[in-house]
Formats: sequence, C-alpha cells, structure tokens
Amino acid sequence: MTSIKKEIKITGNGLMKNKPCEITLFPSNSGQIKYFVKGKDSFTADVENVLATDHCVVMGTKNARAMLTEHLSAALAFCGIDSVDICMSEDEVPILDGSSKQWVEAIKAVGTDKPFFAKDKYYTVSEPVYYLNGKTSLVILPSDDLFISYAVNYDHPDLTRKFINYNPKNKNEIIEARTFGFYRDLKKFQMLGFAQGVTQENTVGLTDDGGYTTELRSENEQIKHKMLDLIGDLYLTGVNPLNMKCQILAKEAGHAVHVKVAKILKDKLIEI
Repeated sequence: MTSIKKEIKITGNGLMKNKPCEITLFPSNSGQIKYFVKGKDSFTADVENVLATDHCVVMGTKNARAMLTEHLSAALAFCGIDSVDICMSEDEVPILDGSSKQWVEAIKAVGTDKPFFAKDKYYTVSEPVYYLNGKTSLVILPSDDLFISYAVNYDHPDLTRKFINYNPKNKNEIIEARTFGFYRDLKKFQMLGFAQGVTQENTVGLTDDGGYTTELRSENEQIKHKMLDLIGDLYLTGVNPLNMKCQILAKEAGHAVHVKVAKILKDKLIEI
C-alpha cells in the first residue's frame, strides 16, 4: 500500500463548466482511492462507480459525482499510489494543463510513503479480455511483460492510421500529453454547455488545414494522451495497469470502451 507523505492542495478551473475547484489529497491507509465531494456522499475510485463517459469520465453516486477524473487517475498510476483521500470543493477535477503533468509533479514534491518491506505486486489475466465493435477494438492478453499499443485514425494528416507503443523511458511524454479535439467542434460543444474551460494552454485543437492551435509538446502528443486516458481508466479496476504483465492493444477506442473493458478485466486479473 502506497500513499503520499503530506497533503497536497491544488486549485484550478474545470474543463466542462469552467468553475473554480479546490482539491486536497490527504495521506491514507485505507488501501483505497476515495473521493469526498463537499457536502455530499463519498465514493471509491472504482470502475463500478463510473456514471458517464460521454465527454470525460464521471464517477460517483446518486448524490455525488466527480467529473474529469481520468488525468488524476493516470497520475496516481504513474506514481504508484493506491491509497489516498481526495477532497473536492466542487464536482469537477481541475483540468490544469490538460495532462497529468502537474498532478505528478505535486505528488513527487511531497513524496510517497511506501513500507520498506513492501514489494510491487504484478498481475496478468486468467484469459484474454477483449472488446470488438467495427473499427474499434481493445484487447488484453497475458504476457511476460507489459506492452501497450494505441492506434488512431482521425481526419487529420498527422493522425491518420497512426499508432504508438508505451515505452517506460519516454513515460514523461505520456504524462505531459494534453487533451485534444477538433477546433471546429468547440463552439457546438460550448453551446451545449460543455468545454467551457477550454484554453490554448490546456487543449490541443486540431484545425481543418491540418495544423494545431498550439505547439505540440512531443510528436504524436494526441495519441499519447489517448494512452494516458487508457492508463487512467484501467486504473479503476483496482490494479495499476503499469503493474500488469499483459499486452494491451487499443484501436480507435475511447473512455466508453476503456470502461467497458475495465469492468470485464476486473474479474480476470490474477496476481503472479
């Protein structure tokens, strides 16, 4: 069980509503990632508690919810945290810079508290887990080591039939990969009440001329963000996906598919 050594307080605006939110992470020995929304219910970060995946991952209960949890979940995975209390003043996690970078930096700044005798646990799947639907697929197979590959096919010259593979040596490029979307869709989403907090700093816009609204942090940053989302979503199985000895192959998927597969995967994971 690993937690943080000291509390962490972060403030920022939400991506969907653009409302200010203060989040405080507290050390915990519960062995769970638990959310507390001010004045409402508490709930654990578990795939069974996912309420929606339309524009982001929303977790919670009938009386409380937390929106846009995926970047924080991914940061916890990369830092090896499996026990922490997350207290929120509002129902949306701040978007910050659109990646997991600032969460990871904040956790590293206070350090992690892991018993000296504790060893990392590794898992694999008892049988193949998969979702196949037309052009979309997500397959998880047992393996001797972790291998993750993510393929996309967007109407953009840099993102047509492209894929990336996970490389621990370049994990910082995944951690800092920002959320993205087609710039032409922004006004429509905002008229529907979404994406109110989008800025050039937190979102990479794909333009109709094949360019971007901001300079990329690394090559294929958008695909790296898809992998970041996948890691955050699979983390909701209760097992850190970075400790899975599996081949994880994703093609043109998204939060909805990630979560569907995570629900199946949860019951197929075995410690090795």
